[in-house]
Amino acid sequence: MANEETILIIDDEAPIRRLLEITLSANGYKIAEAATGKEGLTLAASVHPALIILDLGLPDTDGLAVLGKLRNWYNNPVIILSVRNSEEDIIKALDSGANDYLTKPFRTGELLARIRAAFRQSQGTSNNPLLAFGSLTIDIANHTVRKNNELLKLTSTEFSLLALLAKNEGRVLTHQYILKEIWGMGYLEQTQYLRVFIAQLRKKIEDDPAKPKLLNTESGIGYRFSS
Repeated sequence: MANEETILIIDDEAPIRRLLEITLSANGYKIAEAATGKEGLTLAASVHPALIILDLGLPDTDGLAVLGKLRNWYNNPVIILSVRNSEEDIIKALDSGANDYLTKPFRTGELLARIRAAFRQSQGTSNNPLLAFGSLTIDIANHTVRKNNELLKLTSTEFSLLALLAKNEGRVLTHQYILKEIWGMGYLEQTQYLRVFIAQLRKKIEDDPAKPKLLNTESGIGYRFSS
């Protein structure tokens, strides 16, 4: 069972760990710290934290290897915090099971928001048959969507795409993950196909499709549903 108040930081930079400790403690979280991948895996198993913040550039092993080992048994959120900022690194981490990815230097307010979103997603949002985001309501069981209590006309594919993103609120879903889940393995390279459907959805659910607030683009990586 997870310790609902504890966040494990796995990062070899002492100043970063100190900054995170001060920030997270001030927001009511308990902190566990590790400076190496081996120490981090040991602490994760003994403390079983509610969330892990993981650096990729660890001194004894690559953070992706640590992530892979964690995902063999650890089901709580993992947020990557790294200086690596290439699309390839971000996509690889997300596809390997990370819930989110922030690059250093980072804004503490944004990190806290990502942590809250990760907790919301892990605490059963994906199993809720009725999802409400302001004026937008998504009824998973009945396959209906309402905006300002008015029924929207969505195709079956549009609904499936919206439901997938909304059930993963706050989490970046890569192009390849979305394409595989909605259209199948044969569509993994059809990112333009996905863009068309995202544009259609924005016209139907956003107040201003040109300035979306719900369906956000993570450039070169994928999409994030944010409320």
